[in-house]
Amino acid sequence: MGLTSSSVLVLAMVVAVLCFGATVVWWPRLGRRSAGAVAGRVGLLLVTQVALFAAVGLAANRSFLFYGSWADLFGQEQEMGVVVDHSAGSKDLRVVGTQALDVPGGGRPAVAGQIQKVLVAGERSRISSSAYVYLPPEYFQKRYAGRKFPVSVVLTGYPGTAENLIKGLKYPRTAYLQAKEGRMQPMVLVMMRPTVAPPRDTECVDVPGGPQTETFFAQDLPKAVAETYRVGTGPRSWGVMGNSTGGYCALKIALHHPDRYGAGAGFSAYYRAAEDVTTGDLFHGDDRLRKRADLLWSLDHRPQGKSSFLVTTSKRGEDNRKGTLEFVKKVRSPARVSSITLESGGHNFNTWNREIPPGLVWMSGRLTA
Repeated sequence: MGLTSSSVLVLAMVVAVLCFGATVVWWPRLGRRSAGAVAGRVGLLLVTQVALFAAVGLAANRSFLFYGSWADLFGQEQEMGVVVDHSAGSKDLRVVGTQALDVPGGGRPAVAGQIQKVLVAGERSRISSSAYVYLPPEYFQKRYAGRKFPVSVVLTGYPGTAENLIKGLKYPRTAYLQAKEGRMQPMVLVMMRPTVAPPRDTECVDVPGGPQTETFFAQDLPKAVAETYRVGTGPRSWGVMGNSTGGYCALKIALHHPDRYGAGAGFSAYYRAAEDVTTGDLFHGDDRLRKRADLLWSLDHRPQGKSSFLVTTSKRGEDNRKGTLEFVKKVRSPARVSSITLESGGHNFNTWNREIPPGLVWMSGRLTA
């Protein structure tokens, strides 16, 4: 039974209720002052509390998808054992599975589109990572057979999983509905986590002597996707967006690579690379690299290209408001900047689900194939 499955949650709730009932029934019998009775009362309380916390934790995880599997929860990495189908695609991207959208007609690609699980092998970075590619229904329709589509890379936070973008943040479903209602153009989505060298959080930095994560996203990923799918290749055809760490990465990549990405959107983004136990030493004492990873410093000291930016914050609940206002103030022509400011909203899936629909529409308006 999977970590996010209904059966696991129901089982945990049943166990919690039974433990609570057992405590009520057995408590009078354990009211004596003997060592055995005291130990029994302590045991009942402990087991009941653990069961309750487990049920609440599983419910919260099912709602917000902090962890997608038991292996993810316990920090185990399973991606190294993927068997790759060497059929269609470029040498740098292999399709290893498909799945339907949770919409009417979801089993027919020409009606609802399709989600493909892929494995991307970075030619320059030597990084391999899995991803999910959402192809809109128009991609499979005959009248669009000669058309190329714009594409947006979508990144999770840390230590999120790519499945969160499908199940919790519902990017494919939202893109499908927004396009169907005429609010945005059909767009290919490449969904993945920024943690392409797990379990390390590389903050989308080219680490000296380590993972070349920025090279992977700026060069390898666009090349592999463009060689496999009917997508545009110019910067006006490519965008990148994400939440939290993924939001920082999206803004960073669009800012430093306007020749590759024409737009970047950061939901609840921060603006300076984190440096902590999850990242390790990202810069190896190189202050130039550390400053470059500071987006506010980069806006002040580096040329700005023609990229468009979208940043989000809230008046209550987010701690990035000051940095967001500074970012907006520092963007100058030929770059452009837009923002979303909620009255209240924390650093969570509920907030991002309120920002993603207008964010996708914004991204669609900035891209063309």
